Amino acid sequence: MKRLLLSLTCTLAAGTSGAAPPRSTFRYSPPADEERPVIVDATIAPQGSDFAMSLRFSKEPWGDACKNRCANATLLLDTDANTSTGLQLGKKLPETGADMAVVVQGTREYRVDSTIPLLRVKVRQLTGESRSVDEGEALADLNQAQDPERVQLDETTVYLLIDATSPTLPSARKVRVIYHPPAAKALQATIAGMLSGGSSSNVRIFRGGSNRGWGKAKEAGRPLPNSAPAKPAPGSSPAHSNDNG
Repeated sequence: MKRLLLSLTCTLAAGTSGAAPPRSTFRYSPPADEERPVIVDATIAPQGSDFAMSLRFSKEPWGDACKNRCANATLLLDTDANTSTGLQLGKKLPETGADMAVVVQGTREYRVDSTIPLLRVKVRQLTGESRSVDEGEALADLNQAQDPERVQLDETTVYLLIDATSPTLPSARKVRVIYHPPAAKALQATIAGMLSGGSSSNVRIFRGGSNRGWGKAKEAGRPLPNSAPAKPAPGSSPAHSNDNG
């Protein structure tokens, strides 16, 4: 299967041509012997009613190159920067308080006569009753084939728009981001939240040549994604999907 790569430019801007380039939310240097793709540079910010993410991996996170050792990375967002809500793992653990989990996985979809590589993005909401990411409520299950308005790829970089309109998802002026690489300490960063004011309305991590949206989304006949919910591809049939590794 020939991979479709949409050329995107990550320019976190404030609506002016002289805006400063985006600042990374966090960076990570993996050990030389790390086999699985891990996030090495992330830029995350609110964009309208979504969280926009640019995630650069240490190597291609999906497809034939990583075989059965593709990406399996979990980003946690404490959307109200309050450890008393969301995932409860213990006061001293940085993951405590996370209200949303975004899991990026390189997977394969097995069909009768073929195997199709996919980059799958699972979104879960976590509550005070959650003791693990798996106990969260599923909000979305996306992939680059069926949800190009929310998942796009360019070599080792994954671009995501994550819907944050769940009525039970907490909101505040600040959001805490947690990423825990394998066999390393958790990384934490603070970004603007959904209630941070008018600045988030001008943020555009994904900008095409027209400065109005995602790369080639408009040319492909799809609506610009700002806050539109992801929809399954028309006429798609259920298929079995297994995670690599």
